[in-house]
Amino acid sequence: MRIFLYLLSIVVANVITAKFAPLVLGVFIIPMGTLFIGATFILRDLVQMRHGRKKTYMIIFTALIISGIVSYLLGDTLMIVAASALSFIVAETADTEIYTRLKLPIPWRVFYSGLVGGFLDSVVFIVIGLSPIGANILPWAAIPGAIAGQIMAKTLVQMIGALILNQFYQIRGKRITKNSYKLS
Repeated sequence: MRIFLYLLSIVVANVITAKFAPLVLGVFIIPMGTLFIGATFILRDLVQMRHGRKKTYMIIFTALIISGIVSYLLGDTLMIVAASALSFIVAETADTEIYTRLKLPIPWRVFYSGLVGGFLDSVVFIVIGLSPIGANILPWAAIPGAIAGQIMAKTLVQMIGALILNQFYQIRGKRITKNSYKLS
């Protein structure tokens, strides 16, 4: 189920981003699919928790292909598809490796690895895909606001995800502790 949700969140992020205009809050530009992109980092961590790092990389590769196909079918230019693929590989690899190496409780691993993944995803995609270097959709003056807007939205999702996971593990820990007293 975790793998399915991870792959589904990537497809939903692509479709929503393509079908809805971005949210503009002052200088901040936030594509509507950004919240789902933030969730992909959480779901990817949950996949890794269950299936391990090696299998997670196979799933990331599958997700990359699915994302590219969906992006192409939605009419994205080759430059956008390529920028999306590059940012996906960079961000998902960073998230995977940070999650693997952190020796913290799971909610903190998910939060910190997602912060880095979200930051890299935002910077790489916007600079390579949307700036005058890439598809020239955004002028240079709009790039900082677009990057900041995406980072803020992804960070918010990471924070909510980490808080939910923390609650889940606290409840689970209390249940385990309570059950261990019954065994005594």
